[in-house]
Amino acid sequence: MSSKSKLLLVDDEKDTCKHIADFLNDELDAEVQTAASLAEARPKLNANPALLISDLSLPDGDGMDLLNAVREANLSTRVIVMTGYGGVAEAVRATKLGALDFLTKPVDLDHLLRVVRRALREESLEKEVEDLRKKIGNEYRSMLSKSVSMERIFALVEQLGQSATTVLIVGETGTGKERLARAIHEASAEHRSGPFVAVNCAAVPETLFESELFGHEKGSFTGAHDRRKGKFESAQGGTLFLDEVGEMPIGLQPKLLRALQERHIERVGGNQPIPVDVRVVAATNRTLEKQVKRGRFREDLFYRLNVVRLDLPPLRERPEDVPLLVTRFAERFAPRGKDPKRFTPAAMQAMLEHTWPGNVRELENLVERVSVTIAAEEVEATDLMLNTAPTGDGRRTSIDLSKPLQQVIAETTADLEKRYLTRALAKARGNVGVCAKISGLSRRSISAKLTEYGFDKKEFKGVANH
Repeated sequence: MSSKSKLLLVDDEKDTCKHIADFLNDELDAEVQTAASLAEARPKLNANPALLISDLSLPDGDGMDLLNAVREANLSTRVIVMTGYGGVAEAVRATKLGALDFLTKPVDLDHLLRVVRRALREESLEKEVEDLRKKIGNEYRSMLSKSVSMERIFALVEQLGQSATTVLIVGETGTGKERLARAIHEASAEHRSGPFVAVNCAAVPETLFESELFGHEKGSFTGAHDRRKGKFESAQGGTLFLDEVGEMPIGLQPKLLRALQERHIERVGGNQPIPVDVRVVAATNRTLEKQVKRGRFREDLFYRLNVVRLDLPPLRERPEDVPLLVTRFAERFAPRGKDPKRFTPAAMQAMLEHTWPGNVRELENLVERVSVTIAAEEVEATDLMLNTAPTGDGRRTSIDLSKPLQQVIAETTADLEKRYLTRALAKARGNVGVCAKISGLSRRSISAKLTEYGFDKKEFKGVANH
């Protein structure tokens, strides 16, 4: 089967159709099919072409019917419409219905080529993203992000799939540490076929911790009526996720260290080494380096866990992800048979300004709540019941004395700039010139800062339409 992108060109003017088709065939690595009518074009849509280029005036009807057919069949096909000068109003209506662009006839072939190449590039990127999401699994799909820092993490997750390296995930509560651990599991070439076993180290009583991890033999202690496998054995061939590993009792940490080093365990009350083939992913919302200094966490275990470290940024540091996540969660929690909730610009602005102490989990819970409790199709800012100003400057400020003052100042300044630019871009609907006027900076300075912080101004054009 050909891997070339498929294009469908629909025009009843045979010479024009042949001229455009020949041009595209010469310029693109694509397969161009043609049709001269609605009747001829409709069956060819079944092949789900990457791009449909259609005249609006066809001998057996309105080319707009093809656009509707694409929408009704939920095809991924992008649409470009062509029209004579008198049909511009109809073409504008077509773009509002989802057409990528419209071209007036006679068509400027160079402009057509640019539009087609852009459409095919977008299609290729979407396929790459979808292939990656399928490869890494459902948990990865729930972590969609436009943040530069998150994209780096996603790239590293893909690389981790080729090894069984121990991973340490560091992040605040609600940032998605377990989801990221599951993504690592799904990406693993060796271990994704095995189970994913999670242990919340903060929830296991200290007296039961060793048995929980390593299992026990019958009669090894009071109440041990049967032999029991621990989490290490349960995760055999898969991934063991140690959540909040910083809460592990200090007395049991040497046994975990030994299991990681020697790749075998012993059940409580047993003396037979049991080999384990397990990838260990640990997570913490604490600074383990501080725990080491305070004598609450073994330094040698920290280094054993900290082979590859993934620092998950809190949601307040990646506000550009808020509209993306809101859209995804609204789709997920839409009541059966109903469209997802829409959020007014004021509601979206309120969410952009909120500091999200509960991070992505808090945002997910909020969208779920309004999706099932708000009767209106649009969610207003007042429906959110957000406190966007927990302190006088709009956020809670923590002082980390483990860092030099100049580093704290630099990080605080960067955070303030990102939050300011987020609000300014939202107000300017992604227009750099307007954003420059709001901030009192030059366009060049604004552009440089947008690049530095990884902002995508297109995302803020979308915010205004929510």
